[in-house]
Amino acid sequence: MKITFPVIICSLLFFGTSFAQISFEKNKKDNDLLLSTLPYYSYGKGLGLTAPDSLFQLNIRFRIQNRATYIDNEGESSGYDWQIRRLRLRFDGFVGNPKFLYAIQLSFAPGDTGPLVEGDNYNIIRDAVIMYRPNTHWNFSFGQTKLPGNRQRVNSSGGLQLTDRSINNARFNIDRDFGFQIHNLNEYKDKFSYNVKAAVSTGEGRNTTKGPDAGLAFTGKIELLPLGSFTKDGTNFEGDLMREKKPKLLLSGAFQQNNHAQRTQGQLGNDLYEQRTLKSVLLDGMFKYKGFAAMTSYMSRTTTKNAITFNPDDLTQSNYVYVGSGFDYQLSYLTKSNYEIIARYSLQKVGKDIVNQTPDTKEYTIGLTKYIWEHAFKLQTEFTYDTLNYGDKSEKNNWYFRFQIEMGI
Repeated sequence: MKITFPVIICSLLFFGTSFAQISFEKNKKDNDLLLSTLPYYSYGKGLGLTAPDSLFQLNIRFRIQNRATYIDNEGESSGYDWQIRRLRLRFDGFVGNPKFLYAIQLSFAPGDTGPLVEGDNYNIIRDAVIMYRPNTHWNFSFGQTKLPGNRQRVNSSGGLQLTDRSINNARFNIDRDFGFQIHNLNEYKDKFSYNVKAAVSTGEGRNTTKGPDAGLAFTGKIELLPLGSFTKDGTNFEGDLMREKKPKLLLSGAFQQNNHAQRTQGQLGNDLYEQRTLKSVLLDGMFKYKGFAAMTSYMSRTTTKNAITFNPDDLTQSNYVYVGSGFDYQLSYLTKSNYEIIARYSLQKVGKDIVNQTPDTKEYTIGLTKYIWEHAFKLQTEFTYDTLNYGDKSEKNNWYFRFQIEMGI
């Protein structure tokens, strides 16, 4: 990687300007609509290569998030955490015909791949999906990518106003999975629009090779845009960077049933000692108008049996499904000089089965972002304060201050 990554980037930077103009503009425009439904935000189009006979197209993008954080958790020693939070490399395009597309995303930062655990896979691959798009309304895909879940999770981490998603998203989202997806898209500029999405997937998350089991995950989602589509696919990034001239509203709801799940958060988390069937409800609202933006969401997870599972060989060992629910509320305003003030409040309540295992949480965040090149190049600062309430009536208060730079193409 130390050799090939710079070589690829430098080569494409040298040749990219001349090649980027080579393509069939109609097909390129149509495919941009498709690719905007995938999990990334892009200000530009990356660096593109199209074969002289137009039988394939390759587009390459990268993204870096570097951050420095000061953390003060009650009862623990305070300290500094400086890290490369995300380092992503993306490829997308078509092969043979613009109706047959692909998207690949690789991650290299330790925070993305997670620790290397004996017996587990190293999680470099985030997306590897093949799509068929017969027209502007239908997408059929097969492979590993994000499920049609909650809005903040479907949006790329590169399209966030704050440095990370909410605590509820961290606990209750349904993330990536391998399977089939069907999307029916019906978005129009200034009239009622809607999208319907469905997926059948493994339910075990990305890069799993633990062998077959009896369960699958079934996901369905509907998105309503009563005032028409957002400017420049504005549902795919936070904040009103386009300064919508007319009010725009998104309302969406998703449901998933993950049968015989083997992990504490369905597609995420540690292994359970016994399989559980999980049900997730995900509701979202987004509003943008003249630099103002508001988002709200509700997320929940339940299970058909007791959430706690025990090791049959040692009943002193247990693990549990993270059941419960949470609300997020987020407001922002973007000034004409491209500074944005953001405030977020999150409330998380754990399920009754696990009240003695993990606390309820309230989180307050205020942030300031300077957009240099929209979400592709920005400076971010934020202050976050958490209140944790445990089942034994004890309480802890934690806070952190963070600075982050993001750059990408």
